Amino acid sequence: MLLRLAPFAFVLLWSSSFVAARVGLRHLTPLLFVAVRMVLAAAALLGVMVVLRRSWRGMQGRWMHCAVSGVLTNSVLLMTAHAAMVHIAAAPIALIQTLNPLLTALLAWPLLGERLRPMQWLGLLLGAAGVVLVVGLAAARSKLELDGLLLAAAGTAGLCGGTLYFGRFCRGVPLLEGTAVQLLAAAVACVAATALFEMPHADWTAGATAAVLWNTVAVSLGGMALYYLMLARGTVARATANFYLVPGTAAVLAWGLLGERLSALTVVGLIVSSVGCWMVARRA
Repeated sequence: MLLRLAPFAFVLLWSSSFVAARVGLRHLTPLLFVAVRMVLAAAALLGVMVVLRRSWRGMQGRWMHCAVSGVLTNSVLLMTAHAAMVHIAAAPIALIQTLNPLLTALLAWPLLGERLRPMQWLGLLLGAAGVVLVVGLAAARSKLELDGLLLAAAGTAGLCGGTLYFGRFCRGVPLLEGTAVQLLAAAVACVAATALFEMPHADWTAGATAAVLWNTVAVSLGGMALYYLMLARGTVARATANFYLVPGTAAVLAWGLLGERLSALTVVGLIVSSVGCWMVARRA
């Protein structure tokens, strides 16, 4: 039952993170926002490990692999996305991240031996077409928006690399212990990046605090645990295909809660991407 509900819960949680980030970035610099989120998430999981008296024996020989996966899927992805969201709405950033399933599926065949059926390849191409439809025209309107989208694309490449790395080296690790190591490594990387590349500033209003706590507890702990669960129990192509549903959900949430404009072209692109997700994830 948990595995059946995991994709829907993941999509909702991951989509909500864009709305929370847009609120938090009004009061915190982007790298600091991510660093605080990662530090809190890592501390929470380490606390759970202590309370439950869980052993680290299951991580023997996998520490470095989980750390690399954690930095790519958390630090690289989130820092670039949050830096881009300072100037760009939530929906285009979410759309850029839907390139992850296409990149992952293309590389999963030679690296992991995961083959796709023709219908699934068509679904991946439809999903990519939805991204190009919306993001391509948006980028043509503004160089600032184009730079932000390229930055987000670099973060998506990090997510793809981390996903494939997890699928190759981290399957079979205990979920709690593995996630704790990944978040701890991500926290260290984010703190270092904040110190090196940013003049951090924070105005701890109620909205900023709520945004950080939501993205820490609901997304970094709940959402990423569901993502790693789906990777551990299925193929990377089916797990990453859920990203095609995120932009539509994020756009609707941003429209309803933040008043961000939802154009007809955006709606068409989101529908195309969502159909692509269904085609990849459906059973033979």
